[in-house]
This record gives sequence, structure tokens and C-alpha cells, in this order.
Amino acid sequence: MANDQRPPLAAPSRFPAPIAEAVWDMKYRLKDENGAPVDLTVEDSWRRVARALASVEAEPARWEGPFYAALEDFRFLPAGRILAGAGTARNVTLFNCFVMGRIEDSMAGIFEALKEAALTMQAGGGIGYDFSTIRPRGAPVRGVGADASGPLSFMDVWDAMCRTILSAGSRRGAMMATLRCDHPDIEDFVAAKADPARLRMFNLSVLVTDAFMAAVEADGPWDLVFGGQVFRTVRARALWDRIMRATYEQAEPGVIFIDRINARNNLRYAETIAATNPCGEQPLPPYGACLLGSVNLVRLVRDPFGAGAALDGEALAGLVRVAVRMMDNVVDLSRFPLPQQAEEARAKRRIGLGVTGLADALVMLGLRYGSEEAAEWTRGTMRAIARAAYLASAELAREKGPFPLWDREAFMASDMMGRMDEEVREAVAAHGVRNALLTSVAPTGTISLYAGNVSSGIEPVFAASYRRKVLLPDGSRREEEVVDWAVALWRRLRGEAPLPEAFVTAQDLTPIEHVRMQAAAQEWVDSSISKTVNVPEDIPFEAFRDVYRAAWEMGCKGCTTYRPNPVTGSVLSVGAPRPEAGAGHPILERPEVVEGATYKLRWPGSEHALYITINDVVGEDGRRRPFEIFVNSKNMEHYAWTVALTRMISAVFRRGGDVSFVVEELKAVFDPRGGAWMGGRYVPSILAAIGGVIERHLRRTGFLPEGAAALTADPLGAGQGAGHGAAAAEPLDRDMPVRLGAPCPACGSAETRLEEGCLTCATCGFSRCG
Repeated sequence: MANDQRPPLAAPSRFPAPIAEAVWDMKYRLKDENGAPVDLTVEDSWRRVARALASVEAEPARWEGPFYAALEDFRFLPAGRILAGAGTARNVTLFNCFVMGRIEDSMAGIFEALKEAALTMQAGGGIGYDFSTIRPRGAPVRGVGADASGPLSFMDVWDAMCRTILSAGSRRGAMMATLRCDHPDIEDFVAAKADPARLRMFNLSVLVTDAFMAAVEADGPWDLVFGGQVFRTVRARALWDRIMRATYEQAEPGVIFIDRINARNNLRYAETIAATNPCGEQPLPPYGACLLGSVNLVRLVRDPFGAGAALDGEALAGLVRVAVRMMDNVVDLSRFPLPQQAEEARAKRRIGLGVTGLADALVMLGLRYGSEEAAEWTRGTMRAIARAAYLASAELAREKGPFPLWDREAFMASDMMGRMDEEVREAVAAHGVRNALLTSVAPTGTISLYAGNVSSGIEPVFAASYRRKVLLPDGSRREEEVVDWAVALWRRLRGEAPLPEAFVTAQDLTPIEHVRMQAAAQEWVDSSISKTVNVPEDIPFEAFRDVYRAAWEMGCKGCTTYRPNPVTGSVLSVGAPRPEAGAGHPILERPEVVEGATYKLRWPGSEHALYITINDVVGEDGRRRPFEIFVNSKNMEHYAWTVALTRMISAVFRRGGDVSFVVEELKAVFDPRGGAWMGGRYVPSILAAIGGVIERHLRRTGFLPEGAAALTADPLGAGQGAGHGAAAAEPLDRDMPVRLGAPCPACGSAETRLEEGCLTCATCGFSRCG
């Protein structure tokens, strides 16, 4: 793009805010295996990504410059996996999330699907699954004389697997589970998260059909069926009320209007969709992949807060054209965890181009988020983006060919093409499109921080500002203010003048205002939108129960809500203090880097070893003390109890004080099946062996004096540990369920919030769907 297409307002420095540099350094800056920076500046990161995406072009040198210009000044924000992975030669996927293959209703089929899920999350992808294909609880299993345990029992297995799989980079894979509204186990699915410890790695959504909504409206009967058999009949409105009561009380499940999604799909002639990625912005077919990027709207506003404030339409169209080409190249550049995913992505070349900073842009334009005027502006902006994207994709198709499953007659009959203007229709009819679907609005919590704390996606501003603690090189901490982009700009231009009347936060909005904005954006988005309708804790159920129905009536493809509740906790007020652990010991904060050791433990009779990692921190007294423990093994038999064990012991460690009793308790456990001889000593159980490893570590680090008597007999003896060295790069506690109202699992900050279906830490950028 030419320089004269850029808005005149420039950032006061290359990084628009200290938080932006911190997030870049932690998440997107390329470093070598020893942690030394390879990208010395953010310009180096932009150049690395631009060069990588241009490398698949016939003339790479021609496109590297325009790609760099799009990235410059944080105007186009590819998704974090692209920023972190492109041009690094790392064996990671550049796609964010996947919907996995259809789960076959057999033990072999179920566990084959589990294996595929594990491989995908290990490569860094989040996953979505439809569990509607698994027979309901109590249904007979022919040939074995048993009853089926139902889809929720297998979801528990997926949940345990997700807690233990390491994802690439600094983010864990998340999961979405869907179940049809007519599945016989739907009531159990709706109520599953009433247990605060169950299925915390999943987002849950009900697949709602048009027929069900009609039955709800008529208060008619509703058959729950599987395999053509009616298991029982319920009242449709009673089931709907169960869904609404559950999401009121525990923030889940969400709803996905699955018939609407399939009817409006550009590819309805080639695929059937039954699930979405974890945050819901990408409805995808089996093995479908989700590729994301966002236009940063705040960089395109001219004369912000002035009489002539307006979005630069020419700059927007030019940026979209380049962004579509960049994202299309990612399809060819990326690796994929499974060959089926690569085949699916390349056959349809789906991309999800969206926006971020919308709420800040509205403030700069003098429009109140949630108002009819703001909704109309949003509708027009998303139409302009869709129009430019389809023209760009048609031009790419003329140059490189349309996506392989292109069918002119079927595609031109799609809902989106029916609403496009004649210029777009003629271009698409003449050349096809390179990408079967082009637009989506994704969660952008971390990349929005990286861009200077702009408002996330199409969400409202969460807070005008908040405080974060910064760890300094000498180990001390200082507090700094993190200010919303529009607020910071207002202060630069207007000093301490009161914020404009258009400025509102998420806490100021009604549910209908939230839904109005989502519906306005959805009209010109061919995939879907990730957004959370936040409501106050004291909203009456009678006022809340119609939120999902309003989303249905306004044309949304799905809806998610969040109300502070006893199950998930409360959204913290900005700057709320961290809770104390009791007994006078504050919960220990986790530094960005911890030191530790990994020990290899072989239990006689087990094919696979256990690997026990213990990480330490230095307390205020200067004493090194244990902070967290992870136990990993290839043996799937150990998954559930090792996850439970590490969660509980890590929770004890983080509360400080004398934690040596953990060793005593573990070493006192006797296995009724018998223990084993190790190093000439009898060890009563594998848990006792783990206790011995912990004791040796505590002595080696000086937490327990070397000369002190053993708490109990050391089952390993000297020299039995192995693998002493650096701890794993990404601690397991990032995959523990995090209640809103609890400290961030990465940095300990109190600034956790739920936006766009994802838990996000505003301090360090940690983000996880679910």
C-alpha cells in the first residue's frame, strides 16, 4: 500500500504502550533455544512474517514490501500463531483451531478420535467436536452385553487429555463440545457444568435447530432421538428453560443455531457443519481449520474525536486487499497436525478476516457502543470489509485459480452472493474466488494488547484503565497504568478533560445492546462471531431468559453469555486485590521464568517412565521453595490421577509455609495390590515413590536441611533421579481450570476477564478459550 493511504495519526513511539512491548517479547518475539532474542526489534518480527508469507509467491520480492507495510504500525494483526510461528522453521501449525472428524460410535472410533485430538493440541491447535454421534447413556451395546456410558463420560476423557497435552508456544489448546438439542442426553449435557470441577477444558454449546425453536415458540412436544429411535419426549419450552437457567447460573452452555449456519454457508453444496472452533467464530466441517487475522480499526480513523472524524474507507479497502493475500498464503505455508486437516484447508482455502478495536473506533467517532447509530456504522463497516475481501479473492482466483471445490452455479446461489452488489457478483462469476469463506470476528485479546490495548474484536471497552505490576531485572516490582487505546489518545489530545459521552464500558450496557452489535456485524460476516454478552450479577432471570431468543430473532448464528455466578465466580473489579491463602500466607505469585528440575521415575512393571518436574521460586526471605509440580507419562492409565495430584500439590505449594507434610502424606500411601523394590528398598506405592522424589528435591534445593532426618524412608535412595535440568517451558498449571475471580495462571494478576468466550489476562496477555 502507498504511504498516503495511511491515517495521519502516528503512534508516539514504535510500541504504542508498554504492555504492547511486554506482550511482543513474551509471545511473538522470536528467540533462540536459549532464550536469546533473534528478533531485536518489532520491525524484525514484521519483516520475518512478511518474508515468510511472501515466500510462497511466484515473485516473493514483489510482495514482501506490501506485506510489511500492512503489518507496520499494528494495522493488520495476523493471529498470534502466525506472528509467533511464521518464518521460524518451528514444527507448529499457523492455524488457530480445528473441528475434528466425526466420532464413530464404537470404542475404536472414539479412541482414534481422542488420539487425533491429542496430536492436534500437541501441535498448538484448539479443537471442536460434535459428540452427538455417540449413543446415549443406558443404550445397549450389542455384542458385549453392556449399556453405553454416553457422550459425557467420553467428554471427561477428552477433558483429562487436554489438561496434559503441551501446546506449542505459550498457549494451551482449548476445546468446544457440541450436542444436538434432540440428543437423549441433552439434559445432562446442559447441566454438566453445575459441577465446578467438571469439563473445565471445554466450552459447551447446544446445537439448536429451526424445528426446536418453532417447538419452543409453540410450547410443543420435543422428541429426543438417536439412531431413529425415540428415547423419550419432553416439552420444548421446558428444555429451553433448562438451557437458559443453566447459562444464567453457570455461564454455559451457549447456543449455536446450526440450521442457520448450514443454510447460509457458501459451501452448503459441499459440506455439513455440526461444530465450531473453541470460541465459536468458525463453524467448520470435519477436519476444518480456522485461520484468523484482524484489521485494526483504530489505525484507520481520521480526525479522532474531531468534527470530521471518519473511517478512511480507501485505506480500509487497500488494507483488506493485502490482508486477504497474506492469509491465503498462510494456507500454503502452514504445517498441519493431520493430513486430513491439510487436505480440507487446501480444498476450500477458508480464511477468517475480521476486525479489532471496533469499540475504540466508535468512541473516536463519537458513537456510543450499543446504540442504533453504532450498530448501523458497524453494519456498514463490515459490509465494506466483506466487499473488499470478495473482490480481492476474485482477483486472486483470476491470478492463481479458485479454490479446488469451486462450483460457480452453487456458489453464486449462496446467501452472501445474493446480497452482494453487481460489481462483486460479476467479478466472482467471472473468476471464482480463491477462498470459499473470507470473514470472521475472532477473539483478539492478546493481539489487541500487542497493538496497544485496543478494544478487543467487536467487544465493548472493558475498562478505561487498570494497574499492572511489572517485574524489573533486579527482582523488584513497579506498578504501571494500562490505559485503553481511545482513553490514552483522548488524554494526549484533550488532557484531563472528562471522557466523551460516547465512552461506555461493558458494565454500562444492556443485554440487548450487546446482541444488537453482534447481529449488526453478523449480517456481513460469512462465518461467525466470537462475542460474550456480559450481564450484571443481579439481573433477574426473567430479564435474562430472552437473551438467546433475541439473538435468534436478530439473525445471529450463536450466542454466549456471562453472568457472575457461584460456579465460575465473579468478574474481578479493576485493581481488585489478590485473595490470601489463609494462615497468614499470601498466595505466591508466579514469575515469568522459574527454575526447576525434572526427574525420571521408573516404576517396576510399567512400560513407560514418569517424568516429575518441580519448579521453584525465591520467597521474600530469599529462600528457594517449591512452587509447582507436574507429572507426565506416555501411559494413558495415569492421566486422570496425575492431573489431580499435580493440581492439589501445586495448590499447596503456592500457599507457602511449611509444605513438607506433602512428602509425609505421599510416602505413607500403601497400594493394596502391593508395592515394589527400588534401590534395595521396599516402596509401598507409586505415590510413595513420587513423595520420595519431592523429598530429594526439597533437600537438594535447601528447603529441607540436608542433615535433617528423613521424613520417612527415601524410596529412591541416592542416584535414582535422572533428567536434572531446566523445567518445561510451559507449566501445566496454565491448563488448570481458572475461576474468574482467581489469579491469572501465568502471572498471578487479578486482571482476569471473560471476553469473546475466552478467559483473558489483561496484564500478561495469557488467553484460553473456555
